[in-house]
Amino acid sequence: MQSRFANIWFRHLATDLEIIRQPGLKNSRFVLVAPERNRMIVKAASQQAQENGIEHGMVVADARALFPDLEVIDENPEEIATLLISLAEWCIRYSPIVAVDPPDGLILNITGCTHLWNGEENYLAEIVEKLGKQGYHIQAGIADTVGAAWAVAHFGPNLTIVPPDHQANALLNLPPAALRIEPVIIEKLHKLGLYQIRNFINMPRQVLRRRFGQQLLDRLDQATGHALEIIEPFKPLVPFQERLPCMEPIVTATGIAIALKILLKKLCLRFLKEGKGLRKAIFKGYRVDGKIVQIEIVTSSASNHREHLFKLFELKIQTIKPGMGIELFVMEATEVEDVDPVQESIWNFAGENDRVTLMELLDRLGGRAGMQVIHRFLPAEHYWPERSVSEAASLKDLILTDWRTDRVRPVQLLALPEKVFVSALLPDYPPILFNYKGKVHMIRKADGPERIESEWWLEEGEHRDYYCVEDQEGARYWIFRLGHYDEQKRIWFIHGFFV
Repeated sequence: MQSRFANIWFRHLATDLEIIRQPGLKNSRFVLVAPERNRMIVKAASQQAQENGIEHGMVVADARALFPDLEVIDENPEEIATLLISLAEWCIRYSPIVAVDPPDGLILNITGCTHLWNGEENYLAEIVEKLGKQGYHIQAGIADTVGAAWAVAHFGPNLTIVPPDHQANALLNLPPAALRIEPVIIEKLHKLGLYQIRNFINMPRQVLRRRFGQQLLDRLDQATGHALEIIEPFKPLVPFQERLPCMEPIVTATGIAIALKILLKKLCLRFLKEGKGLRKAIFKGYRVDGKIVQIEIVTSSASNHREHLFKLFELKIQTIKPGMGIELFVMEATEVEDVDPVQESIWNFAGENDRVTLMELLDRLGGRAGMQVIHRFLPAEHYWPERSVSEAASLKDLILTDWRTDRVRPVQLLALPEKVFVSALLPDYPPILFNYKGKVHMIRKADGPERIESEWWLEEGEHRDYYCVEDQEGARYWIFRLGHYDEQKRIWFIHGFFV
């Protein structure tokens, strides 16, 4: 089968990305710049800027002299490289072999693929249309060789498709730059009046080699198909997935559990080799009637301990409805992280490490009620009670300050204090009653006040005078008056509940 290649050229890749990110830049003049030899140089210009004479390599000061309102944005080459890789991954739907062609192109080996789109014309048009809808300006071409496809994509009419074995003819009217040769060689060719490939393609090879070097001959041979050009295809990350087909459909919970153990063993062995652990996994069963049943687990930290993971899945096995039978099982780890360096010491069963029990407990609670119900709080260096605790992201977060133990604090603290109506003897006596949510609480005992000053470095506000009070039913509350006593303005709040 004759090989066929497509070249996708993103004409304004860097500026298109900025417009996608900031739609307000559309139809405006802006450039991406980077320092070079102690000067800021234009690395990419928007289409409107190019139409006004601003080009790649221009000094920013000169560009601004022409257009004082020109918007200047710092270039991020790493971001563009990452974008190109993500676009290559997107194009795998059109070809299993996709190569990145820096700085702004992709090469697709489309051999045997285009018939699925009823021909090369429809194939190429769909790629360009879909990428165009994403906000990219595209030019593309198809030919028998990588070099010819690149040439027609960059210098020929858009969507040029070179018929098989006609790449040499397609190159004749194109400039020497279409051969991807060095600028120095292009300059030498132009000095001799060789402005098109037709002017020198049939010259003796010895003459071309002597005057222009071997690269020109190599590129000519690659473009015309007389030399092989190897491309390095993009390799997407292999998902952490294991599959188990069944000779007979599985209909029992015992059979499902056996399949689960087999897949977890395979997956965890792979994790151990790569130093990974799962945070989220899905166990799928493909039924004979075409339906898919699945269960999912989430762990509090990366884990590759299969017995522990099996216990988490085991809680949900009964929810799987096998119907007429399951013929294929798939285990996929959708979220994977590097394993904690102390992973091996964690999973000991001699009882030395209390963290084992804690992690298993958290994972089981999360498996039953959902990980969203589990929270861990750490002390924070703040005076105001609602700011004195912060939620930790994981068990790995360290305590940076000690919990305060010199003062009694309520077991339940409201996220924000709630206003209450209070009767109190003046000036600084504790309340004698308060009304909270329509219920009047007569106060039998009270302790206080404890003054907590405002955190003026965060926001302006008055101090608080806290009282611990007990009502007629024996319930205890934490209430405070905001600011100094004022006959006309007495604002009280309830902030917590004691057991």
